[in-house]
Amino acid sequence: MTLRSSLGWGALIGAVLALPLVALSYLGQQAARLAFVPFDLFDWLARNLPEPLITVGRGTVEEVVAAVQIGSSSDAAKTAENLMGILMVIAIGGIAGALFFALMNRLLGSQDSVIPGLVLGGLVSLPFLLFTFSVNLESTADPLVALVWIVALFAIWGLAVSWAYSRLNEHTPAVPARARAQASAQTLDRRTFLIQVGAATATVTVVGAGLGSLLSRRVTEDLTGAQLQASATPEASSEAAVAQALPNADDPVIAAPGTRPEVTPLRDHYRIDIRSDPNGLIIPEEGYTLKFESAVPGEEGLIAEMTLDEIRGNFETISDYITMSCISNRVGGDLISTIKWTGVRMKDVLAAVTVPERATHLHIWGGDDFDEVVALDVIENDERVMLCYAWEDQPLTTRHGFPLRIHIPDLYGMKQPKWITRMEFIEGEVEGYWVRRGWDKDAIVRATSVIDTVATDDAFGDADQNTLIPIGGIAWAGDRGISKVEVRVDGGDWVEAQIRQAVSDRAWNLWRYDWHFVEGDHTFEVRCAEGDGAMQMEASAGTRPSGATGLHSVRTTVSGTITLTPRPPLL
Repeated sequence: MTLRSSLGWGALIGAVLALPLVALSYLGQQAARLAFVPFDLFDWLARNLPEPLITVGRGTVEEVVAAVQIGSSSDAAKTAENLMGILMVIAIGGIAGALFFALMNRLLGSQDSVIPGLVLGGLVSLPFLLFTFSVNLESTADPLVALVWIVALFAIWGLAVSWAYSRLNEHTPAVPARARAQASAQTLDRRTFLIQVGAATATVTVVGAGLGSLLSRRVTEDLTGAQLQASATPEASSEAAVAQALPNADDPVIAAPGTRPEVTPLRDHYRIDIRSDPNGLIIPEEGYTLKFESAVPGEEGLIAEMTLDEIRGNFETISDYITMSCISNRVGGDLISTIKWTGVRMKDVLAAVTVPERATHLHIWGGDDFDEVVALDVIENDERVMLCYAWEDQPLTTRHGFPLRIHIPDLYGMKQPKWITRMEFIEGEVEGYWVRRGWDKDAIVRATSVIDTVATDDAFGDADQNTLIPIGGIAWAGDRGISKVEVRVDGGDWVEAQIRQAVSDRAWNLWRYDWHFVEGDHTFEVRCAEGDGAMQMEASAGTRPSGATGLHSVRTTVSGTITLTPRPPLL
């Protein structure tokens, strides 16, 4: 089969040449805030593909992360999204290259013209223009510049594919049967050419990606100094110092060694949102206003605007430690965190604007086009509903929703928008972003308990010379509290564990159970009861549509050689 008739060569050339296209697109994003086409492609697909398909993909990533322990689920998911976007661009390049080679085989004499390459690039750029102008909300470039940039990238790629086709066919034998020596020379020429193309492609890709990475580390003009500080120094003090300052610092129950921190370090707080960009959405503080609008029939229009300084300065500040979880968190998953939130009462903010008489709900929009709805009577009756502007006494970072996000007690994160830019009063209720995609309309958190550690390296002896191994973890039921945690070993009886006081009425409890050591393989399970005594659901259910349920278990081998440590105090 000749190169002229080979779809495989076209696919290879198209895919390889897509690599520098991706690198240059990334460089443009970092240098001039232009679109990065892989992110826009993935974001568009995530908004338009059937939600069950997206859920399966997310679940697969979480299972892989859990199995190989390659990091947090949220960070790994973002990395996977980014890689999938890049691979899809490369795949599109390969498909387009194969089709181009096939078409050019029928267009005799035209392979040396630049026109086919320009046509190829122009056609392939069209869907990417749709992706970018549909979902890219961060680019600050002039729309005409953004359009020209994308078309130019694909035009260069198309010209390169067309040029490669012409060069490869220069070495295609004109006569089917040639002397072996001449055929070998032609094969060598083709190989040399492909090596040269590969080297040039690698050079452009590495240079473009490298410069883009360097530029991504710079402080952009859209980040305030406070945001930079929050991003660069996510922890103002050590975990020990934080623990000493917590409201429950004097609680006698000491967490089992290996239990997660009572308050999640800011750098480790999970992040799930609808954007591929790992840096989040950059909304400049300068010029920012939160808009209040009415969509009530007969009263449509802008009601009020507030700057971030007005929100921070005109209302009483409130703070509390809050646990939040993603509704897609599997049993025992890591999409759950606790951190100090600071902001103002949503009730106070609404009291400062004219609420339309017939309005029943507030439709909240984020700058990422995410939206959700909260009933006005919920805001009126619960002073804990917070318009938040700071975590850990520092302004929200771009990754976690600067300039504003909302907290509504007892609900999963899917009901709580961030990067908030406007609020719209409506009459009646509408479905929010995830509800439209089949997730639970109410999204009330389900009680969960997790084993973080079986601390075999921290065994200790009691007064009766028994060897005890600390086991510990968390239990959480939204703002409903935890009244009991029980542990079961190898399917035996449930035994009550100790519960450490929570740092707030909306935060998880740490628990601890000191197990009498028995050598061998063991399975440990945990369950909890809510504040009113209602037991958590033990039947296993997946995350969709209302959140996962079931018992968390850990299987471990406990050897006969145990090093005893001094008995922990205050137990």
